[in-house]
This record gives sequence, structure tokens and C-alpha cells, in this order.
Amino acid sequence: MNTREARLPEPVHVTVGGASVAVYELTPQRTASRGDVVFCHGTPWSSQVWAAAAWHLSSSYRVFLWDMPGYGRSTKDPAVPVDLASQMTRFAQLHTHWRLDRPYVVAHDIGGAVALGAHLLHNTDYAGLFLWDIVTLDPWGSPFFRLVADHPNVFAELPAALHAALVKAYIAGAAGHPLTPGWIDTLSEPWLGASGQSAFYRQIAALDPEHTRPVAESLDRVRCPVKIGWGQQDPWIPVSQVAQLQDRLPGSPAVEMLTGEGHLAPIETPSRVSRALTDWLAQQEDGARESSKSR
Repeated sequence: MNTREARLPEPVHVTVGGASVAVYELTPQRTASRGDVVFCHGTPWSSQVWAAAAWHLSSSYRVFLWDMPGYGRSTKDPAVPVDLASQMTRFAQLHTHWRLDRPYVVAHDIGGAVALGAHLLHNTDYAGLFLWDIVTLDPWGSPFFRLVADHPNVFAELPAALHAALVKAYIAGAAGHPLTPGWIDTLSEPWLGASGQSAFYRQIAALDPEHTRPVAESLDRVRCPVKIGWGQQDPWIPVSQVAQLQDRLPGSPAVEMLTGEGHLAPIETPSRVSRALTDWLAQQEDGARESSKSR
């Protein structure tokens, strides 16, 4: 896919919980909005992962995206906490800033933990939740991830060229098949340079399974319809976690299993992901109408 086709506009920076957050809003140009959709990215990504799907949905919905502090175009100030508990709180606060009332939420990787945490621990309500290759259940974190978490200061001192090679190899390893050089450059760019390099290792060091356990233990209390999406060849999170999520979430959610895709389905196969999201939203709207009629 051509990276130019998936470029987001310049963000607006807002202050959320004392942190400068890059946010994006896409709106329908020719029709009234059918509802609100919010996208959450994971690590080491940014909202750019969801750009193609966001543009696709923006013909019919108001679409909101954010770069979590520590990622993408948001602040990388070392004084700003980037642990998952802090991100969960910010996501709940961001809903208030946007004045959203039960939006649909689409979340990937640790974005799933953040969205679930805002919902379960901070009482943020959603109309529906689509979880893609999420980080929530133990175990998570590759051996490399844990090695970096144990020695972030050592890795932060790597020569810039070695750091760039490491980041690009790490990003490329998430996909089920080769990413284009353009995509690797796009995804690695926020992590290059002095501030980007230190931020890359700082966010890994801050990610602790201890912050996902309260979420995992509360999955049976999710209050909205859920669907799960997964790349069948995900090299980072075992596909076996899909069945575990189905068992823990109410109603044993349906699964969109993408054969041949890895951890980065929104980039690896944007058309399939966009189609899955469109179908899911249509189903949610149909269900809401039927429920309204039966009252």
C-alpha cells in the first residue's frame, strides 16, 4: 500500500491531564454523520496505523484518533507518565474533552487495554468495541521487550544508526509478510533522533502487565457489544488468546480472523479491515434500531 494514501492531516494539540496530546478529527463532507468512531493505537505505533480505516469510515462517521503521550506526534516529555494506567485515565478524559456520548471504539494492541481500562475502571461508556490483536491477557511482552524493559538506559545510549536499525527490524517483525520500506519509515520516524530514541525505550520500560491484570480480571463486566479481530499469523500475540477472550467477555464475541495476516492487519490488509469495520458498524446500528422498536 502507498503510504501517501494513508496519511492523516496535521494534528491539533490539546492538553489532557497535563499532557500535550495530538488528536485528529475526520468528518463526513457530503452526508450527516451516522455516529462517532474513536480509534486507539498500540505500541510502538501511532494513529498512523489506523489512517486508511479512518479515512474510509469518515465518509459516514465522525472519526477521532489520538496519539497517546509518548507516541507519534504527542509529547515525548520524559516527565509525562506513559504507563498504561495513565493512558487509560487520559482516554477517559479525552472522551469528555471531545464531548462524546457512547461512541464506537476500535482498538489495537495496547490500545485495547487502554480502551478496556477506560471503560471498566473509569466508567467510560461505548456503543460498541472492536478489539484487534489486543494486549490484555497474560502473558504478553516478547523476550526482547522484557530485555529492553529491564535495561532501558543501556539501549537509550545505542549509537543512532544501530538504534534506527533495531527499531526498523522490530517494526518489520510485527507483520505477517514484508512491509514496504515506506511503511517501515513512516512507523519508525517518531522514534528516531535523540528525543525519539529515549522515548522508544522509555515507553517499553513503562509497560507493565500489572496494569492489565485489573482489566483482564474484569472482562466479564464489559457493558457493550464486542467483536474481536485477529491476524492468524500474529507473531507477537498468540492466536490462542482469541478463545480466551471469547470465554471471558460477555456473549462470546464473534471473531474476524484474517488468514495470512500478522499483528499489523490495519496496514497489511487495510481493505479487509475497513470492510470488517463497515460491516460491524452496520450490524450495530441494525441491532440498535431493532432494540428501539421492541421497547
